Amino acid sequence: MTLLENPGGNYRFLTGIAPYSAGVVAMAGYEIVRVTLQTPLPYRQGFDLIDRHLASLDRPRQALCAVELRLPQPLTFAGFNAFNAEYRTLLTEWAILLDDVNPVARTNIAPALHPPSEPALYAFSYTVVSADPLAPPTFVVAGAGDLRDQAQLSAAAVVRPGETSAHALREKASAVMGEMTARLLGLQMDWSHVTAVDVYTAQPIHAILRTEILEQIGAAAAHGVHWYYSHPPIADLIFEMDLRGIRQEVRVRG
Repeated sequence: MTLLENPGGNYRFLTGIAPYSAGVVAMAGYEIVRVTLQTPLPYRQGFDLIDRHLASLDRPRQALCAVELRLPQPLTFAGFNAFNAEYRTLLTEWAILLDDVNPVARTNIAPALHPPSEPALYAFSYTVVSADPLAPPTFVVAGAGDLRDQAQLSAAAVVRPGETSAHALREKASAVMGEMTARLLGLQMDWSHVTAVDVYTAQPIHAILRTEILEQIGAAAAHGVHWYYSHPPIADLIFEMDLRGIRQEVRVRG
């Protein structure tokens, strides 16, 4: 992973794979704002909402730095790759890619209850001029599932494939936590700057919550953990996380 600049969006990003970056951090003088849709929208309609929202703030499309999507159900690896190609085309139309590199972080999950009927936009983040330029940098770490190699979207990379025992879940969570820590360090941040930790799984997390997560995140444990009862976007995976460190969160009707 390499930390690159996106001057048109006023943020830096940690290189990931073609569909998304591994994380983003605002440049000096800017900060990241997150918007949650009370009712998720079909994601192309959601991008229309993003467009209007950014225009209302006199911010360019390139200020979009992170996207959170909801899927009707987990996909196969092939299905996930097909969806990623369509999504990447949309970012290309928005002139967001930098020399064919995708700077926008992303989280995809499939709610285990009341999923949308089609891929939907749940939340998005963008940069604005900071009201407090001396405050710590704001950032978003993209979602990562239980893969040993996040760049290898294949069954061969899955941690303990097909297993859901407490021991297997512990190993899966440990792998994902390691990736979260690596991405934080890649963004030149640490757990003390984190304001929200999200866990995505339909498996019970009580046995691992203290040892594998809360004891590992230090001061960030003061903010708790937000558990979404959901599946990662690929059917072979069962555990995913993302996190962020931001000061402004907004909710709109969608």
